Amino acid sequence: MVRRYLFTSESVTEGHPDKICDQISDSILDEFLRQDKDSHVAVESMTTTGIVFIAGEITSKGKIDIQKTVRKTIREIGYDKPEYGFDCDTCSVLESVHEQSPDISMGVYADAAIHKEQGAGDQGIMFGYATKETIGLMPLPITMAHQLTMKLAQVRKSGDLSWIRPDGKSQVSVVYEDFEPKRIDSVVISTQHSVDVSLNQIREEIIERVIKPVCDRWIDNKTRFFVNPTGRFVIGGPPADTGLTGRKIIADTYGGMGRHGGGAFSGKDPSKVDRSACYMARYVAKNIVAAELADRCEVQIAYAIGLAEPVSIMVDTYGTGKLSEELIEQKVRKSFDMRPAMIISSLDLKRPIYKKTAAYGHFGRAEPDFTWEKTDQVSSLLK
Repeated sequence: MVRRYLFTSESVTEGHPDKICDQISDSILDEFLRQDKDSHVAVESMTTTGIVFIAGEITSKGKIDIQKTVRKTIREIGYDKPEYGFDCDTCSVLESVHEQSPDISMGVYADAAIHKEQGAGDQGIMFGYATKETIGLMPLPITMAHQLTMKLAQVRKSGDLSWIRPDGKSQVSVVYEDFEPKRIDSVVISTQHSVDVSLNQIREEIIERVIKPVCDRWIDNKTRFFVNPTGRFVIGGPPADTGLTGRKIIADTYGGMGRHGGGAFSGKDPSKVDRSACYMARYVAKNIVAAELADRCEVQIAYAIGLAEPVSIMVDTYGTGKLSEELIEQKVRKSFDMRPAMIISSLDLKRPIYKKTAAYGHFGRAEPDFTWEKTDQVSSLLK
């Protein structure tokens, strides 16, 4: 019998309070890496009405103006007018930053590590996922959800829909049959807007100018559209909802398809395996699917703090593998070096590339700097 089910994923715009914080944290990281590629950064941000808090641990030769970096990031997102209730020029910025714990440094710095090799900055489990259902080898629901929020930002910044404000969300429900996407069942868009636009105009223009251009291939006359279902979304951003770094980890990854180890990415330099090993796990999974060794694939990597070699590596092909999972795991171990220093080197992660990852997903985007999206290990896996 054909198994038919719905799967739903959501995305948020760059003006969502949690995403503001992710971008601020990664902007600070980028500025330190620009000055010192060996910077060790773990920065958290929080924002609410009229204020941004920065806290964390930083060890770096670089010196940056955190206030300036925060305000520039908020301005680029689009909070540049007092009438929005939160703006880059009038918000307060408070910071409390100190150096990384020397007990952690003992495991991270190769010359200080008791094992004489750069180890993982923490214990943890990291997952990567890939599926052949889209060109980017990502699940369709999260791909569509991100494209919708990116489109919202595009029509706002271009002035095409001048009444749109920075905060917003999307949600896409896809009909699957035997794990293959067939059509979009429903689309939800909630966008912050100016006070002088009608709900009818909002719904009509969002459907015609945002939803249909993005989702046209997958929608039909049965697809349901829910645009600003509460009827009003004038107050948005930090005045409406407190934001925190790391609260959108499912939207950052695979939209709930596949598992998640629980660690957030933003504000963390690549010595933190929460980030770099998740990028590596995606790189491995994507190359496995690109090599047609499986239609779907999940990779788990686990580490112990201070140790370089993973304590475990697991490949799950959900029964779609062309080879046994044990054999694929053997090929993975031969083709990919998963020690933290080698992950950083092979993916070239000591670059100021992270702000652009902090909104619209870390995976599935055709960005040259997203080295973990390359499929350059296919031939190695096929040997």
